[in-house]
Amino acid sequence: MNRRKRILGVGVLAASLMLVGKPLFAADGDLRDDAKDIHQDRRDIRKDTRDIRQDRRNLGQDLKDIRSDRKELRDDIKNGAGKDEIAKDRADLRADRRDIKTDRRDLRADRRDRHRDRHELRGDRRELKHDIREHKAGN
Repeated sequence: MNRRKRILGVGVLAASLMLVGKPLFAADGDLRDDAKDIHQDRRDIRKDTRDIRQDRRNLGQDLKDIRSDRKELRDDIKNGAGKDEIAKDRADLRADRRDIKTDRRDLRADRRDRHRDRHELRGDRRELKHDIREHKAGN
């Protein structure tokens, strides 16, 4: 009989703790979710920064290519190259200009993404601070 009372008492105690602790666990879950969002935003910002660096490298390389192609065109015109060679040099210049335009567009998009991710990070931090204050006030 004593054993049954203990088991029943422990069961009632566990049930009451679960009912009282449920909002607490929910708040902790919200805090964890907010922290995960912050970590994801930081990862996104690092990825965007790497993308920006790569876009700058690509842009720098394309600018070097266009300089060398312009020099080659000037040299070919100066040395009296044929029309086919000059047309090829001009086509190379057009292709280089398209590459530069694409690189600049990619760079702008990556900067825009990084800005948006930084904005989201600030919002997530604000939300986390708010949830922590609410959680502390509730305890």
